[in-house]
Amino acid sequence: MWPDEDAPGSMPSTDPSAVNVGPSQFTRQLSGMTSISRAIRWTGLWVVLLSGCTTVAQITTLSDEPCRRTVRGQLESILVEEGEQPEIANRLAINTTVVLATGSLGPRPFGVSSPSGADYSFFVQRKGESCLLRLYGRQKGFMRYTNNLTFISTRALEGCACAE
Repeated sequence: MWPDEDAPGSMPSTDPSAVNVGPSQFTRQLSGMTSISRAIRWTGLWVVLLSGCTTVAQITTLSDEPCRRTVRGQLESILVEEGEQPEIANRLAINTTVVLATGSLGPRPFGVSSPSGADYSFFVQRKGESCLLRLYGRQKGFMRYTNNLTFISTRALEGCACAE
């Protein structure tokens, strides 16, 4: 039973901030909260639907030397930006490009593991007619950082084509 000021034998609260709410008042307040939360849920759904999703693509022109050079250079650039030694970053970029070019792995994220102990997570995104190389995750030891909304780093892959 809900305390109500009009109910016989109910004790008013001595706390000046306390509010006694009867059953009908509580139901009105609850229905107002339900309509607000419903509106928030619908707004969130529309934001998700209208914002679109990021899709993963595969580079289709890695057999072309200019594209291979671009991918290698952009990978190396991101790895140096993340603190890898230039010689290590160069070797990792070469090895990664060879693996991507030799296998038909399909459109999927790929990882690069450095001797420094850092692991990097990348993917390629098709944006209009261009391809973007995106670094979205990094882990070193027990520290993991993932940003799949704005991404950690992005490079355009000029001269490359990609498909989803």
